[in-house]
Amino acid sequence: MQSSKLRWYEGVTWYQWTVVIVASAGWVFDAFEGQLFNVERDQMLAELLRVGQDHPEVRKWGEYFLGVFLVGGTIGGIGFGWLADRIGRNPTMALTILFYSVFSGLTYFATELWQVGVLRFLVAMGVGGEWAVGASLVAEVVPSHARAHLGGLFHSTSVLGVWLAAWVGLLAPNWRVAFLVGVLPALLVVAVRWWLRESPVWLAARQQRDRRSATRIFQQLLIDDRRWRLHAVAGACFAAVGLGTFWTVTVAGQDLAKWFLLRQGISMDEATQRAKFAYGNIQLLGTAAGMLAFGPLARRWGRKKTFIFYHLASLVVVPVTCFAPSSYGGLLLLLPLYGAFTVGIHAGYAIYFPELFPHHLRATGSGFCFNGGRLLASVTLLFSGWLKSQPNLDPPVAISIMSLLFLVGIILLWFLPETRDQELPG
Repeated sequence: MQSSKLRWYEGVTWYQWTVVIVASAGWVFDAFEGQLFNVERDQMLAELLRVGQDHPEVRKWGEYFLGVFLVGGTIGGIGFGWLADRIGRNPTMALTILFYSVFSGLTYFATELWQVGVLRFLVAMGVGGEWAVGASLVAEVVPSHARAHLGGLFHSTSVLGVWLAAWVGLLAPNWRVAFLVGVLPALLVVAVRWWLRESPVWLAARQQRDRRSATRIFQQLLIDDRRWRLHAVAGACFAAVGLGTFWTVTVAGQDLAKWFLLRQGISMDEATQRAKFAYGNIQLLGTAAGMLAFGPLARRWGRKKTFIFYHLASLVVVPVTCFAPSSYGGLLLLLPLYGAFTVGIHAGYAIYFPELFPHHLRATGSGFCFNGGRLLASVTLLFSGWLKSQPNLDPPVAISIMSLLFLVGIILLWFLPETRDQELPG
């Protein structure tokens, strides 16, 4: 029976499932550490700045620190991606998990803005690195006919991390305790080191190459071969659209909910808590559905057509969610669609980027795309921070302006290949 005729789950071994589960657990806590700041940032920054939560400085510094996070994720993703191609997936994944969990826990002790900035940068290094390693490992270990489904499933588990962050934010007595909880994922390192073996693909590739320096690997990726260079640069620009809109549009679903509640005369404290619930639970339901659907659609339609569908849907759904509701209840009905399309595209990155590069460049190339996109997206954070701090500009207008980036994503897809039903480059 040809692999193209198999159902996606047929032929997947228990060990391959173990790889997906452990890599996904790393990504769950990866997303948890990233989202915890979004859930707690208003209260944290208001305390450190000694102003009210609705002060423009809180919004401005929130966007600036998200920019810092994107830059840290870029450096960590590319650096740890190179390390994974050089010394192996297993030890590198363990190191990235230690990075994001330990430095997140240390945020408990922060008393100054610069301390928050440094710690968010270091957390982001681990967050960016774990994704590059986990996505590459899943792509290399699972059968080709299951790659779209399991790669999409791997990325979709980030929803659990967002959900955990939302509930930690709701249940923790203050933001310091919430960040202290962030040190617990360090225990996952035991599972990584105990259960996971090195990828056979990586081991075979290692036997056929010398121990390349970082300079040599990036020369191969960005200079020597036009094909890999185009994939890396266009992929990073493409990822920048999804990452930029995630931090400026998707996460802003919480700001949108708070804005609706405050307009109805709800107190700031109650509006903050209800907005956390709307973002971390109601919107998250749609986010989960959108990401889980990407894999099956990508196998049926192809990677590029599925990406285009999600981008076009986002261009419609975002302004509708911002302007159509006349009540908070109406907003809650639209938030699942808002999350489904604006975040669903991210599951495609875990499927698509590892398929663009050969074995000896896969983690480096995937990390360059996803986390190079973070660096490019940091520019949108600076613009968004300025835009959202304008006193006469309501959140629906600012969010809708930022959603125009989805159109750029559609244009960039013309420079990238279709990879459906193709073996990984050797």
